Amino acid sequence: MVNYKSIEERIAEYIADHYKSVVEVGIGRNTVTSTILKDKGIDVTATDIRDCPDCRVKFFRDDITAPDKSIYANAGLIYSVRPGVEMIPDLIKTARAAGADLIVYHLGNEIYENGGEIIDCGIILHRYYKND
Repeated sequence: MVNYKSIEERIAEYIADHYKSVVEVGIGRNTVTSTILKDKGIDVTATDIRDCPDCRVKFFRDDITAPDKSIYANAGLIYSVRPGVEMIPDLIKTARAAGADLIVYHLGNEIYENGGEIIDCGIILHRYYKND
């Protein structure tokens, strides 16, 4: 079984292999993925509706239901680790507007609609939007 820390490490490994500039939405208190990405040289920005005193990356208070589009404008990827499924439509809308891919790691077996494109990198990621 994959343990909690290993999940964040696998998410970060996949992202670092495919993207250079990313925004994590809904970072909360789990800064593991963003910190690993920063340590790998990825340009990381994080957002949440609450402050993130432990963030080691650029951080903005932002609500994905009414996002500040300038935060996402230069990202190649928007990602979220264990977001509420109700956030997915706004994440998709924000990714489209920014011209960024959207990848989500869900809690348990949650998915949104058809689950998007499945990425198996030792854990299951869901790509709900790909900017072609």
